[in-house]
Amino acid sequence: MAIDFHGGPRASMLAWLSGARERIGYDVPGRSWMYTRRVPRPRTPVGDHSVRNQWALLGALGIASPDPERFPVEMAVDEQAAVAVGARIARAGVDPDDSVVVIHVSAGNPFRRWPAAAFARVASALARGEGRRVIVTSGPSDGDAASRVIEAARLQLPEADRHRVLACGEFSLAELRALVERASLYIGGDSGPMHIASTSHVPIVALYGPTQPERSAPWRAAIWPSAALEVDGLACRPCDQRRCEPGDFRCLAWIDPQQVIDASERLLTGRQ
Repeated sequence: MAIDFHGGPRASMLAWLSGARERIGYDVPGRSWMYTRRVPRPRTPVGDHSVRNQWALLGALGIASPDPERFPVEMAVDEQAAVAVGARIARAGVDPDDSVVVIHVSAGNPFRRWPAAAFARVASALARGEGRRVIVTSGPSDGDAASRVIEAARLQLPEADRHRVLACGEFSLAELRALVERASLYIGGDSGPMHIASTSHVPIVALYGPTQPERSAPWRAAIWPSAALEVDGLACRPCDQRRCEPGDFRCLAWIDPQQVIDASERLLTGRQ
């Protein structure tokens, strides 16, 4: 049996070439003939959550629908990574009683990158809280993003508070998971690191541009709070993330930093 969760032309062909007697895939024009069992794919702009969309292929085998309360996304904390991260942030100035805010400021494509100036305003505002440290991270696809945000955020703070915005270098996926476990809040766009954060119990402030929370919100129990920030009323949203029709990435750029600050403070207060 072959189950094609991807559904693209190459994946469909590989499923067919596998020689599996049963091949399960989405009912898409031009490729459905390669499958022995075809599952309808929603045609609406938003559709269902991506987990449920994928799980529909398992429904063809009689497997019950997914439940984020019982079956959340999981990623275990690596003990060695946790020790290494703990030592690194301690050297950077994080005390055991400090409240840590992790802000991930990059994404794999420009459609999901909130402006650096907006991230800097949020970082500087949250760093003013007593006993707080803000750790800014970025991925290898945008390695300088964290440095730009850190520098801009520190300039917005009194000199005595600039040490509250920390530069801790790049984190591997395992280290990022360990870092989030130590955090009181995670802030970031709809990208891989946000879904790594969703495997923890940390509150999340997620920024949605061309994507929508109905499709890609954190898949975990509702008891662990999240805030979804988005710009409503845009005819171009959601999009295929190949070309920005207005040309200004307004689906992200129009999210007001003050909205992110307010949502963050609410979640931090609730966690306390």
